[in-house]
Amino acid sequence: MITLFISDLHLEGNRPHIAQRFVRFLQEDAVRADALYILGDLFEAWLGDDVIVPEVQPIMQALRATSAATPVYLMHGNRDFLLGEGFAEATGVHLLPDPSVIDLYGTPTLLMHGDSLCTDDAQYQQFRAMVRDPAWQAQALALNPEARIAKARELRAMSREANTMKAEDIMDVNADAVVAVLREHGVRRLIHGHTHRPAHHTLSVDGAPAERWVLKDWDTEGGVLECDAAGCRARTLD
Repeated sequence: MITLFISDLHLEGNRPHIAQRFVRFLQEDAVRADALYILGDLFEAWLGDDVIVPEVQPIMQALRATSAATPVYLMHGNRDFLLGEGFAEATGVHLLPDPSVIDLYGTPTLLMHGDSLCTDDAQYQQFRAMVRDPAWQAQALALNPEARIAKARELRAMSREANTMKAEDIMDVNADAVVAVLREHGVRRLIHGHTHRPAHHTLSVDGAPAERWVLKDWDTEGGVLECDAAGCRARTLD
């Protein structure tokens, strides 16, 4: 059998073709897998489990149908960090802490969204700490939906403006942070998304070989990492 990993779909109403591709992927690929892991940013934005827009309903229904046949694990990203237990209960998915270590066919494997590894971007790390704070999230969810929409637009505009001022390498992961997190968790394989720079990196940790898989975003075409007992392979979806 096989386990599938995806991330960074950034589903939103003005890009229905990506949602359609995702639903087709769930129906044709995920239901036949041992498990599906979604490592963050399934949605471009999530305003709370009590604000479900109509275009999200087919996605939730497809997730519910898939999770009845295949375990589906969902990790928060830097866009959909307000996904909660209400969404999990409605779709049947299991919320996964970031980071998490799983046994992947005998190989301990570290799963992350990846944004916490971008330690050179001090400004972003401050923002991440703020929005991941339970007190901040409680205040955000206490706002009415209209106020939450306005706040999300404000944060998105601030993020875009800040990113235009940053060098590309600052927004990538820090090599020392990667080695440190592999060492901390005692593993030699890391799978993450976030950077939109799909690749398979080999490295050394304390003299031992290690690998880092960066998942493909779905902006232009879908991408999935397939893993089994023989190893992992990246595949592009139609």
